[in-house]
Amino acid sequence: MSDSKGLAITLFGEILMADQLARSRLSKVLPKGMELSHFTVLNHLDRVHAERSPAQLAKTFHVTRGAMTNTLGKLELAGYVHIRPDWDDARRKMVAISPAGRSARDAALAGIAPLVSDIVEQLGERRVRSALPILRELRVRLSDDG
Repeated sequence: MSDSKGLAITLFGEILMADQLARSRLSKVLPKGMELSHFTVLNHLDRVHAERSPAQLAKTFHVTRGAMTNTLGKLELAGYVHIRPDWDDARRKMVAISPAGRSARDAALAGIAPLVSDIVEQLGERRVRSALPILRELRVRLSDDG
């Protein structure tokens, strides 16, 4: 195996293991009944300050429409999102975060913040900042459909 292939395998192995460990730790500090997928959708809707269609959300999170429909159904049942028909196209729906969803997102952030802050403190802010451009570029390259 060439050095570059070995490096790539090591890089992706570390990323995948870090992802698994981060998801596990984050899931433990989320409010009871909230899944990581719920938090990420609520956080996205809160940040964009706009409604999104289920298809747009599925594309944003790189999941199937069925998976997003399942997540949105759970969020709607919990009262965290409002789902309404699209007034311009009755075949589509539009999703918005509800006040209860915003509160749930804020509660989740309150649980996550100490964990994330502790990790950044342990690693060092300078080192974390220096890693972000590489991780961001990796994400962009992996998300390219072409």
